[in-house]
Amino acid sequence: MELPKKDKNGRYPKLAWPGGYPFYYMDKAGNVLCTECANREVDFSQEVVASDIYWEGEPMICEDCGEEIESAYGEAEGGRG
Repeated sequence: MELPKKDKNGRYPKLAWPGGYPFYYMDKAGNVLCTECANREVDFSQEVVASDIYWEGEPMICEDCGEEIESAYGEAEGGRG
């Protein structure tokens, strides 16, 4: 789960390219963050340290702002098991 490159404005991307797959981010405490919260200037304890593409599953919830982070392919067939 390495971090993607920031854009020319110094911001993490919301989507992976090519493909347009959604990223989620994690801070040092292991909290899941949406792209907007990952791009905020925060104190050292909330520093973003990891990212990955969210392929499949129910929406994740950003632990900072509560925004839903949708997966690329939705819920797995048959739901959680």
